[in-house]
Amino acid sequence: MTASSLDPLRTADRAGADRFFAETPAEALVAAVTATDDEALLALIGREEVRAAAVPGILGRLDEYADRDRLAAVSGTVRFDLRRRGKLLERHAIELDGGSVRPVAAEQSDGRSADEADVLLSTSLLRFVRLVSGERNAGLEYLCGGLDVEGDAMLALAVGGVFRVPGHDEAAVDPTTLDPDAVARAVGEAPADHLRRVMAGGFRPVVLEEVFRRLPSFVDGRKAAGLDLVVGFRLGGGPGEPDRYVVTLRDGVATVSRDDEGTRDATIVCEAADFLRLATGHLGAVTGVLKGRLGVKGDKAKALQLASVIRFPTG
Repeated sequence: MTASSLDPLRTADRAGADRFFAETPAEALVAAVTATDDEALLALIGREEVRAAAVPGILGRLDEYADRDRLAAVSGTVRFDLRRRGKLLERHAIELDGGSVRPVAAEQSDGRSADEADVLLSTSLLRFVRLVSGERNAGLEYLCGGLDVEGDAMLALAVGGVFRVPGHDEAAVDPTTLDPDAVARAVGEAPADHLRRVMAGGFRPVVLEEVFRRLPSFVDGRKAAGLDLVVGFRLGGGPGEPDRYVVTLRDGVATVSRDDEGTRDATIVCEAADFLRLATGHLGAVTGVLKGRLGVKGDKAKALQLASVIRFPTG
């Protein structure tokens, strides 16, 4: 299916749009959306008749668009607030349980409302369509501020990871697998207060583990040759105790551990959000120290030596 396959929606009334989203094969619809540029897609979903049919039509058939194994592993109630230019256009909720998907009305007869969802996802209508078509990574959208999450962040990311590549069995994206360059771009776009909220929530360990897992590959071996140092990181700004990592650099090779025992040359102390900006080139080490956003306990020269031999992606 190509972009032109969406042409019937240009003039469809509500009943016609309902039939389109109910009867078009899921893979074909996703392929058509993927082939349509943002401007044309916005023109279509900007029509009230199409918008009102599209979202419940997609959510009602979520099991057809999803990787069944991943969907079966997701349980909880999810609310979607969809906006355009900051204005709320659509509000929907679904309950996921062992692979089944059930719409949740604004008010249930048992008194439970969509407001009591396990997680609220707030995003633009266009981003929602790109997310459910598997074109965007929910984790990156959450980092940059394109997707706002209230409640269970890991449930939100699990939902963002169930969508399939059209015509294939595998999921389109894994929101917990973060490409370094894409992370750097997302961090560069993220407002400071939003990034602090993200790094204080459930997505925090995923981001930190991924950054430190990849850190050794970013070391410039030529610059690091001959250096012998051990630098700790104590990262606050979270709901509990600070996260602690230790980077050891010897013979041009870096290793990372969570071991907080033993001596080290220096310890860098900062909030996790500031560390993420440091690790993506959006905060220089010297600037961070001078502005008080990075503290160093121990040998400051050693800490700066480590920073000088790591070439983090900058997007």
